[in-house]
Amino acid sequence: MAHTPEPNGRRRRKPGVLGIVGAVVGLSIVGAAVTDAATSGTGNDARARLTLIAPAGAGGGWDSAARELQQSMRAQGIVNNPQVVNIPGAGGTIGLTQVADMDAEASTLMVMGITMLGAIAINGSETDLGDVVPIARLADDYDVVVVPADSPIQTMDDLIAAWKEDPSTFAFGGGSLGSVDQMIISQLALESGIDPTDVNYIAYSGGAELATSLLSGTIKASVSGNTDFAPQVESGSLRALAVSAPEPVDSIDLPTLKELGYDVTLTNWRGIVAPPGITEEQKDELETIVTETIDTPEWRSAIERNQWTDTFMVGDEFRQSLETETEFVNGIWAELGY
Repeated sequence: MAHTPEPNGRRRRKPGVLGIVGAVVGLSIVGAAVTDAATSGTGNDARARLTLIAPAGAGGGWDSAARELQQSMRAQGIVNNPQVVNIPGAGGTIGLTQVADMDAEASTLMVMGITMLGAIAINGSETDLGDVVPIARLADDYDVVVVPADSPIQTMDDLIAAWKEDPSTFAFGGGSLGSVDQMIISQLALESGIDPTDVNYIAYSGGAELATSLLSGTIKASVSGNTDFAPQVESGSLRALAVSAPEPVDSIDLPTLKELGYDVTLTNWRGIVAPPGITEEQKDELETIVTETIDTPEWRSAIERNQWTDTFMVGDEFRQSLETETEFVNGIWAELGY
């Protein structure tokens, strides 16, 4: 289970590989953004200038959420100058490590989600979510199972049958190691009597690369966010077989895995955290900013456009949910031997 520090203390961490790589990848970018915010004439005033960190490359789910927040804040004047900074790598744990080292920086927020919980476990990250301050849960997204349109696989039962013939050569693609994509594939394996250690899982940095690999035949099937594949499914180049939602989704015309007999219902939720060391007043202000943002028509439009489900929660409710989610994800990876 993730380590939770004392309320007024922080766990001291040794500078591991993730911290070193993270410093090379994004420290100068984030440092510049934070320095600009601190010298803008208002210090750590998040209303004057706010940095939104997406701990992944451009175009992914976390990046999309950060930019939708940015546009909503900007359109309604909630924040004067919101900026998005990308810090990709290691399932978001490089970005997490950097944010955890921004002690008392009250004009920075980071998008995160269930994939980061898995990445912490699978990468052995010395930094976890006990080292940052939970702010809010934004929305849920759902993964879909897809194959190339010219694949002989027509249904989930077809896929499982082909997979069971030789799991080690059946290449499944998804997001970064520890991602919700990999969790869904591993749970599907368990449900189908396939040893998860035999799964041939190939990690990709984004939906565009996954679609290209599917169309080229590099991978035979994939699990990733619905919006990642929507254009190719609509054009007829990919075939979607099922959605990972716990219940049917009105905007996604697919059966759920559970409806098809596979008890796998993971959702790809996204949340927001802040650096440690901020005051209670600063935390309250950040919670207020996010709450105002999700109440805007621009954010409501983003929810509809991206086919997300509004699961907004803030404050203690989110902190308690995060503890439950962390325990759940750690249980999945413990069962898989991580």
